[in-house]
Amino acid sequence: MLGISVAGALLCFTTLRENSARDQIYTSQIGDLKEKTDQLTGKGQEVKQQMTPDQQNLLIAAHKLVSNKKFVWSRLFSDLESVMPGSVSASRITVKNVFSEGDQVRAELELAVLSHDYPSVSSMMEQMNNSGLFQAELRGQDLQKTDRTTFTEYTLRVIYTPTFKIAEPTVDVAQNNAGGAQ
Repeated sequence: MLGISVAGALLCFTTLRENSARDQIYTSQIGDLKEKTDQLTGKGQEVKQQMTPDQQNLLIAAHKLVSNKKFVWSRLFSDLESVMPGSVSASRITVKNVFSEGDQVRAELELAVLSHDYPSVSSMMEQMNNSGLFQAELRGQDLQKTDRTTFTEYTLRVIYTPTFKIAEPTVDVAQNNAGGAQ
């Protein structure tokens, strides 16, 4: 009985030493990772300090787009193309904000378009507002003259609301296939 107790005590002592050694290794690894994280955070702060306020706002908007994978750029371009007449062309699209209202994703955009005549732009804005996808309002216009032509750049504030929602999978495919194989 004494031998079993001594063997048990030795086993406990060995396990305790192994756990202590693992704990030291993990503590060292955590320290290394913390140091690397601090270095990367410092580098990130340096880069952030070199950015203009507009670049910082753009970075925030880009992060929102990446984190919110429900926003699909190709769909935005397709929807814009469907309401834009041939006499109007987009010159600039700036994402000001991406946000959710309920379960619906929306994007606030600044859209600059070029056109030779205002009625085309007015018609486009009316189409946008009637589409159910866009809420557009004119914010400014700037006359542009070149040697060959005269046109105007119109700046619009646009709220874009895609009509689709990305469906979350409701059934695990692996389980579904496993159930069918029985």
